[in-house]
Amino acid sequence: MDTFFVITAIVLGIVGIFGAIIPGIPGTPLSFVGLLLLAFVPECDYSVGFLVAMGVIAAIITVLDYVIPIYGTKKFGGTKMGVRGSTIGLIVGIIVLPLLGIVLGPFGIGGIILGPFIGAYIGEIMAKNDTNAFRSALGSFLGFLAGTLIKVIYGIVVMVFVTKDGLQFLF
Repeated sequence: MDTFFVITAIVLGIVGIFGAIIPGIPGTPLSFVGLLLLAFVPECDYSVGFLVAMGVIAAIITVLDYVIPIYGTKKFGGTKMGVRGSTIGLIVGIIVLPLLGIVLGPFGIGGIILGPFIGAYIGEIMAKNDTNAFRSALGSFLGFLAGTLIKVIYGIVVMVFVTKDGLQFLF
């Protein structure tokens, strides 16, 4: 059973990192669940304080992921349409462009970067915010990048713990 917990924790850690970038996959909570699963393995002696701290950090990051892009957009003069456009642009950049055979750079990184910006810009144009569209798209994009960066860092930190302690158990 311990081997199952370790392998599942490692898989959840990997999915958590991908989920930090791909919308619709709750990366931060999945990473935390992986860490939590590893706590059931006797050889991994995480303290309750450590697990609570990592859970609180995961909850804060999950909330901030919704707040930061909105803050960035509003700070730069944007609208809700800019935020929605940024999210739609990300989905198009990650899923639709590769399906059409358009891969912008290795692993479609270009779509991940350009999609939110272009989507926010189009959203602002649709909201009749023509004069401020570029600036608010930039704000939405920067907010998206900041939120994504925070989630990726958390996922990597958790993955370091999961990999180090999980592989130590397996080998």
